[in-house]
Amino acid sequence: MPETRIVGAYEAKTTLSALLDFVERGHDVVITKHDRPVARLVPVGRRIDRGEVFDRLRGLRGRLELGRRETAKDLISAGRRI
Repeated sequence: MPETRIVGAYEAKTTLSALLDFVERGHDVVITKHDRPVARLVPVGRRIDRGEVFDRLRGLRGRLELGRRETAKDLISAGRRI
């Protein structure tokens, strides 16, 4: 199982080369901004588990705030991230 390292944005910027070496060895890096995860570095060839993707999308649904008549499709059309 790959190891995951969590680093802040500043540390990621200053140690990018070392982080890329870590990812190249098959591990993940989660980059945070103000203690909130904002990005993940993963090896290019890693296969994506579809079940995990759908589980994460379901989790996002509960945190999504929509207006009374606004749908996820409306947000996508407006170019927002959901």
